[in-house]
Amino acid sequence: MTSLLLQHDLVTVFAVVLLATLGIPIPALPVLLLAGAQAAGDGRFGFEALGLATLASTLSAATWYVAGRRLGSRVMAFLCRISISPDTCVRKNETSFAKRGALTLVIAKFVPGLSILASPLAGALGMRVPRFLLFSTLASALWAGAGIAAGVIFHAQINLILGALSTLGGATVLVVGALLVLYLAWRLWMRWRAARTFARFERIESVELAALIERDPRPVIVDVRSLALRDGADARIPGALRIDLVGLHDVSLDDWPTSAKIITYCDCPNGASAVNAAQLLGRRGRQARVLVGGIAAWTEAGHPVDTH
Repeated sequence: MTSLLLQHDLVTVFAVVLLATLGIPIPALPVLLLAGAQAAGDGRFGFEALGLATLASTLSAATWYVAGRRLGSRVMAFLCRISISPDTCVRKNETSFAKRGALTLVIAKFVPGLSILASPLAGALGMRVPRFLLFSTLASALWAGAGIAAGVIFHAQINLILGALSTLGGATVLVVGALLVLYLAWRLWMRWRAARTFARFERIESVELAALIERDPRPVIVDVRSLALRDGADARIPGALRIDLVGLHDVSLDDWPTSAKIITYCDCPNGASAVNAAQLLGRRGRQARVLVGGIAAWTEAGHPVDTH
């Protein structure tokens, strides 16, 4: 990476930042730090690197914005399924958009795992183009500027580290590889532990739920899908209450019949949001079951849906 930066300078900064922010698993921060270290002795290079890094990051954000605007739930679901933390990836961004609006684009830029999701979510939620471009450019400039500024401030230490790594030769690759493997192992263990928690929760099949709906008292069905993951027609189980995880904290449960069974469902990997909703209801004194496969399993089984 150091050789690339020294040989191609600004081209490397632009290319690496563009690919990294598009989602290619290559690190952008080390390039920004190296650019900052080089800018410590060449101020003009620092400003040029900042401009190109901001442009590259904004271009990738605009690409994801267009994808979210045109594909909506499909691109969000895809990103969640390849995410290491699929159960919270959309919900955290959407909750932040509800509380902070476009400022979420700036905040998410500094949060690994959330930054790539903010732009398509902004498109899926219908944020206006001028507003998106303004805050996305601001977020990109602050993020790139922070990395380059850190490189300028710690340029002496960075040069010492580079010198030490050069003496290690091939051992450097082994050390970095080992750290990466440990990090991935930790994240996979966290995901496995969450999956075990989900598996222990009581579930209900769509056929059983369909039969339950025909009885009295009718079950309370709660649709906790993220707004960005709902289809354009917003198909839902007839009579289901649309309550996201944020609203579920404040909704009054007094109107729900105490003898009625409560069913939660979503449309996310492992039914994670539905499980989180059931856990929340359990802490509020009401037991709930989770629909296996969510709305997808319900529609695939041929059961009726409400599109109003």
